[in-house]
Amino acid sequence: MLADETLYARLLEGDLGAFDALYERHERHLFGFILRQLGDRAEAEDVLHDAFLAVLRERRTGRTMGCFRAWLFQVARHLCLNRQRSRQRAARAMDAAAHAPAAPAAHPEHAILERQATEALRLALARLPGPLAELFHLRAGGLSYEEMAQVLEVPVGTVKSRMHEMVSRLREEVRP
Repeated sequence: MLADETLYARLLEGDLGAFDALYERHERHLFGFILRQLGDRAEAEDVLHDAFLAVLRERRTGRTMGCFRAWLFQVARHLCLNRQRSRQRAARAMDAAAHAPAAPAAHPEHAILERQATEALRLALARLPGPLAELFHLRAGGLSYEEMAQVLEVPVGTVKSRMHEMVSRLREEVRP
């Protein structure tokens, strides 16, 4: 299996089959990351396509990159942030702050025992501050600490300390 960077180099040389391979390799994890960021399937699909369009646009510059996967997730993260900012501006413009999505309510009386732990974790994740939730979603997307640091544009040590804080908070939240 060719490395992402090798496929990207082939794409720079005009091999569109390399683009297809990159798309197939990263579509599922990237879509999951974007969907968790935005919470809307249609918007997530739009951002996914925008992220891969950015790959095609970037190829025109001929610029090489260090880690393709981290760069792709970084592009998707920025697109998600832009989409979220647009949502916020639209909400303020329409005075629709009351319609902002609320944290999902738990219905433990309707859940079976096995689902209670999952529900507790989901609720704990919903209460995480933005940077820690984003970190969780990047890690769930399969990124290494180094790749997360590149996506978030912070040192690896910051990623490690945030991961420690996130795990501690989640343990406290879901502890019976």
